Amino acid sequence: MKKNLIKKEYEERINALSYYNKKYYDNNFSEISDAEYDSLKKKILDLENKYKFLNSKNSPTQSIGYMPSKNFKKARHRVPMLSLSNAFSESDLLNFEKKISNFLSRNLSSDISYTAEPKIDGISASLYYKNGELIRGLSRGDGKEGEDITANLLTIKNIPKNIKFKDFPEEIDIRGEVFIKNSDFNNLKEKFANPRNAASGSLRQKNPQDTKKIPLRFIAYTFGFEKGLKVNNQFEYLKRLKVWGFETNPLNKLITGVKNLIKNYEEVEKYRADIDFDIDGIVYKINDFALQKRLGYVGNAPRWAIAHKFSSDKAISKILDIDIQIGRTGALTPVAKIKPINIGGVLVSNATLHNEDEINRKDIRIGDTVTVERAGDVIPHILSVDVKKRQKDSSKFIFPNKCPSCGSKTIKEYNLITKKKDAVRRCSSEGYFCEKISIEKLKHFVSKEAFNIDGFGKKIVENFWKLNLIKFPQDIFKLDYKKIEKLEGWGNLSVKNLKYSIDEKKKISLERFIFSLGIRHIGLENAKLLSKYFESFSQFKNLSKNKDYKELLNIDGIGETQVNSLKIFFSNKTNISVLNELGKIVLIKNAAIEKTDGLLKKKTFLVTGKLNGISRAEVKSLIEENSGVTVSSVSKKLNYLIVGDKPTKRKVENARELEIQIIDQNQFLKMLNKRS
Repeated sequence: MKKNLIKKEYEERINALSYYNKKYYDNNFSEISDAEYDSLKKKILDLENKYKFLNSKNSPTQSIGYMPSKNFKKARHRVPMLSLSNAFSESDLLNFEKKISNFLSRNLSSDISYTAEPKIDGISASLYYKNGELIRGLSRGDGKEGEDITANLLTIKNIPKNIKFKDFPEEIDIRGEVFIKNSDFNNLKEKFANPRNAASGSLRQKNPQDTKKIPLRFIAYTFGFEKGLKVNNQFEYLKRLKVWGFETNPLNKLITGVKNLIKNYEEVEKYRADIDFDIDGIVYKINDFALQKRLGYVGNAPRWAIAHKFSSDKAISKILDIDIQIGRTGALTPVAKIKPINIGGVLVSNATLHNEDEINRKDIRIGDTVTVERAGDVIPHILSVDVKKRQKDSSKFIFPNKCPSCGSKTIKEYNLITKKKDAVRRCSSEGYFCEKISIEKLKHFVSKEAFNIDGFGKKIVENFWKLNLIKFPQDIFKLDYKKIEKLEGWGNLSVKNLKYSIDEKKKISLERFIFSLGIRHIGLENAKLLSKYFESFSQFKNLSKNKDYKELLNIDGIGETQVNSLKIFFSNKTNISVLNELGKIVLIKNAAIEKTDGLLKKKTFLVTGKLNGISRAEVKSLIEENSGVTVSSVSKKLNYLIVGDKPTKRKVENARELEIQIIDQNQFLKMLNKRS
């Protein structure tokens, strides 16, 4: 890689890190997950280690956090608030210990003691005490300079304001984390994305009286500047903090050896979901202050401490309940309601269970302790069950035989292709009989690729349904706007905007209209094929009268599955009524007329076997460009069967029986005045 390209990549990553730091520290918003942030930071450090010419004042090795907000006065930390290096595996910890051993020129594996302190996912703060009195409180800021948030910190009930103990230092900066318990966050989750954001946003409000309303807490774990501190190690310091009236982490431990650190890490991760505050790892510190002093610092991190992060995409939680959700096509999807857990910086409270077969295969039950996985943008799901922690009175989850919404029988359809029953159980009702299906159908009807009604989102659909303003698609175009204007959150202007958006969408193409109906197995591409075939809304609607479903199999791309779905749709009287009503209100434009004067006009073709030097897609494109039509089966309407190598014998025999002209690749190209 050229030097300028390396610099460019490095600068892009530095700029991205600065942007995310600003969002996180200044705007109280996590735009990326903790895992993604850690990965970006690691890539920068790897580049710096590999290419020594790379350097930036915004590098993680040069800066911490983000510059203090302009909303508060700035103040310098007498001792910088540094960051920690991260470990993700046992080998990382062994490497950490090896570096310490090399620096001190001694073997530490047998006698080194560490404090293991679960790392709370909150907001760092530093409290300055003089003669036992709390004088000032600062945020971390950029590590060197923080925001003076004393007034807000004084509202936190468990922060001691005056300390009378004789052994309390003359001066000291007590450092720790401001956080919100998960149980308290339940009352705030409508306002904030997660407990960490809630703590950050509340702690940095201009009015301390607003901060006072939020149940913030403080856990102490270290110190900065000190004068008169009479302890020799970290664990003794943690004990004194508790005596002095500070809350400390009840899970703190003193441990010897990396193997025991790993054992403790695994135990804490198992009951992490039962802890009433978010932790994202465990911080290990060499216990002896004398050793800490000898080891000192490298860059912006101490040599004597490291943060062992929990898995960025997995966590252990407990299933509180199993909810059955019903989709537009009637599919019953089980969703586990789990005890909220932080996975990669995202608070997860729901996990998909996929289907009935998945529940039975993994024997997932309400009350189970489970491992939840959330990788990238994948929906969180249950990876495994810890059967050892299962309660004795636990019982198997029985999937409902009747729809929880409408009471109709639930069925598993037989798949003609796999010769097995589908894994998904469905509500057997059709049309708009089932409330949950109807609501999902209406959401689909107004969605982007369907009618695309601006400002008519999912929440509005649900609200209008509850208020009996809409029950069928046609009701959207007959809304009582005077009634809506009286609803909470609505006004004259918002109602006018809604009416305008709806009126704007009273014209629609045939393909989007067919897609908007939400017919099972009829996606946008299939809707396009059907619109070309029917050409007009009236011809599409008349399918219910003509019932010529078999002819649809001649549409290339439409199979028995799609045809069967159309048959079911048109056999329902409510669906026919919806079509008739929409036909009166909406202008459904005919399918665009394709070129009709080509060399292959009014001719139908079917390809069987492998062609030489030309794909089927290209043949199909050539046929359509020249006004011809491709079909998917042999019938009386077929004009030419194009045969390549190893054709399907049945198709050739059927073509001969029906006296359909059979041609090869060269003959087809001659029809287009082309040579192979």
